[in-house]
Amino acid sequence: MSANCLRLRIHGRVQGVWFRESTKSRALELGVSGWVRNLGDGTVEAEMHGEVAAVRALADWCRVGPPAARVERVEEGGCPEGGACHEGFVVLR
Repeated sequence: MSANCLRLRIHGRVQGVWFRESTKSRALELGVSGWVRNLGDGTVEAEMHGEVAAVRALADWCRVGPPAARVERVEEGGCPEGGACHEGFVVLR
């Protein structure tokens, strides 16, 4: 797993609480690229690429999320081989 590319799956009350847009805003502040999306099971998934410290800072932020969120747990793993790297940070629908 490369430390500068992480994929997270965030569990808890993370949909309908502005989690994706807040993640995007924080990622842009940190200079991290990637994406975030809601999954059908109520979790949020995010992939992030960038400087090691910035990626770690965004991952740590995702463990708390925006004020209305209640993060219960975060699964963390590496990015899949050949994963697409986005310009900037996007919210996938």
